[in-house]
Amino acid sequence: MTIYACSSNEGKLREILLAARECGRTDVIIAPLPDLARIQPPEEIGATFEENSSAKALYYSRFTAEPVLADDSGLAVDALNGAPGIYSARYAGPEATDEDNNNLLLRDLGPEAQRHARFVCVLALAQSGRILTSARGVIEGEILLEPRGSGGFGYDPLFFYEPLGRTFAELTPEEKCQVSHRGRALRCLFSHPPEIPG
Repeated sequence: MTIYACSSNEGKLREILLAARECGRTDVIIAPLPDLARIQPPEEIGATFEENSSAKALYYSRFTAEPVLADDSGLAVDALNGAPGIYSARYAGPEATDEDNNNLLLRDLGPEAQRHARFVCVLALAQSGRILTSARGVIEGEILLEPRGSGGFGYDPLFFYEPLGRTFAELTPEEKCQVSHRGRALRCLFSHPPEIPG
């Protein structure tokens, strides 16, 4: 069975493949949606991760007969009332880099003593205009005063995970997949897959 991932983010694609392998799903082939770069992305107008992931999955399911997997994820910081939230990827603007977003987060948070945050990931699997299933994963952590580590992507260098004593950017891909929001959502999805219409 082939599942097409609706993302060009190489970090996300690696985590999807790793989670499928860890769940023993050797029958599942994960591949980027063909010609994804040529498809005009949908406007993300949902108010929640759930709304955005479902909308993306339904939209991209129009371009293939195979099931498609869409992801909407981000960082929610308590002291910023849940920001950047659904705007995490474009927090510093539509063309923002990871570094831009991290720098803005640190400026907005300032010396705030309460730095609790959580990563949230919601996945939606769709086929032929119908949602087959969805899964949600959440992980709690703290935002550091400065980045640490060179791995991962997004806000990983700032996200400190207390049980392992490291940021997500200091973890190996395998370690991160075991504890991350996306890893949790993916394991839920791959461990309890829906019936895929033939």
